[in-house]
Amino acid sequence: MLKHSTRRWLAGLGVAGAIVAASASPASAEDTDVKLGVYTPNLTIAAGSVGKYPDVILSASAPVVLPRGFTVQYDYTDLVGKVTVKEEQDSGSDCTSPSAGLVTCTIHHEYDLDEGGTNIAGLFQVVVAPTDKAKDGDSGKLIVTLNGSGLKSVSHDATVRVGEGVDLDAGPETNLSLAPGTKFTAPLKVSNAGEHTAKGASVLFMNDYGLNAGKHYSNCTYVGDSLRSCQFTENLPAGATFGTTLPYVLGKDAFAPGFKYGEILWMTPAEFEDYQGYLDSRGGTLGKPGTDGKLDLTEENKASRGAQADTNPDNDWSSLAVTVTGENSTDLEAIGAKLTGKAGDKVKAAVGVRNNGPATLDHGRAGSSITYMTVDVPKGTSAVAVPKSCAPVEGDNWGEPGEPGARQYRCYFETFLKAGDEAVMDFELRIDTVIANATGLVKVNVPCKCDGGFYKDLKPANDTAKLLVNATGGQGGGDGDGDGDGGTLPITGESTGLIAGIGGLLLVAGVGGYVITKRRKTRFVA
Repeated sequence: MLKHSTRRWLAGLGVAGAIVAASASPASAEDTDVKLGVYTPNLTIAAGSVGKYPDVILSASAPVVLPRGFTVQYDYTDLVGKVTVKEEQDSGSDCTSPSAGLVTCTIHHEYDLDEGGTNIAGLFQVVVAPTDKAKDGDSGKLIVTLNGSGLKSVSHDATVRVGEGVDLDAGPETNLSLAPGTKFTAPLKVSNAGEHTAKGASVLFMNDYGLNAGKHYSNCTYVGDSLRSCQFTENLPAGATFGTTLPYVLGKDAFAPGFKYGEILWMTPAEFEDYQGYLDSRGGTLGKPGTDGKLDLTEENKASRGAQADTNPDNDWSSLAVTVTGENSTDLEAIGAKLTGKAGDKVKAAVGVRNNGPATLDHGRAGSSITYMTVDVPKGTSAVAVPKSCAPVEGDNWGEPGEPGARQYRCYFETFLKAGDEAVMDFELRIDTVIANATGLVKVNVPCKCDGGFYKDLKPANDTAKLLVNATGGQGGGDGDGDGDGGTLPITGESTGLIAGIGGLLLVAGVGGYVITKRRKTRFVA
């Protein structure tokens, strides 16, 4: 039988099969000292437009359950007459307006809130829209407050401003078929489909790992070789199309046959400023400017700086799709450990997986584990501290994530593992009885009825390693090569620096908002 928190854990992995009801649940927010937070990004809306959905991002210092009947209140008294805040018609939400400038939305069910941040705006369809009297330059505060029985009220105020409406059209997608290591170019285009001149434009790139920048321009930002954004100061007259060409290199470590995808989102400079403020608040980054000179937009066809906002977000998106051809797989190797101690000692086992290459594994777009691992605890020892990314398994029965005391665990990893890197987890074992050569096993690439995983390993023979306690002469342990030291490994490597991309902390959510994806707690080692 699956316990409640295990069901949520498995649901995040896309595990197939029936889910059985159970009794256990995370602590209630009313019964804990967990600190809650609420955040709403600044919002720029276009005069005369239908408005935008404001994001409401809730966070907690530890996983909690928000009680039934908790509310999110929008206070826009500073904006009355300039904007309206109201529930979208036929949305099915429970929102009321107790007085002018106030909207309160009630959630009538418990809500599991994890660490990090969760955008709950989808629970109630509220739109911030300009009034008929709104004009370019109007602005004011929108205060969003989380309340609930037993909860300490928390609030955040955002700035809402009204700007001139423009319509940036990103144009068609680009489709290519390439082998790993190939240099190529891709067009970058934007048209002004509106009635007013666009005073500059900004563009965000959400590229999969391996779509590497061929040049680093001074008006663009980069995290490593990953292009994240560009800023253009050129005026785009109504009806005109502007474009340029971007150089790329498909990484030599791209998995093949495979697929790489990049999303391209155009924004007005004011909307980009809102987004940058959001990133700053969450500790995110779009990287650093390049040093290869300025990238210019060139007008491709001619048509007969206050704040601006896009009136039609649906056409702001474009994409770069690359089919990766050829054969380029990888070898995942299990990492075991060799431990020593006397009865009563607690010893730490750093176990996991090493990517021996040549290909990097990137499941970031799907959000699934790069592989699944089982850990068998050696006889004479007990697991007293277990990673939250591991759960006990016994036949078809699953225990709680991080639950100690089991004999076997099933574990998941991050969505990304670069060729040459390791991902390790710490198990703390207590030696109950000294047994010479007590041996457990660490296995990677184990079958799982889950999303993700890896089943095209180049060297299956090293998918299993020993977890060896109190070895006598000649007994191997460690990483499958017989030389494992079981030591704690440092956190290094490029893997932890993939920010604001599809595989990282921050994702662009669409019309007006942004969401945060919670990263799993696995240590990466270069």
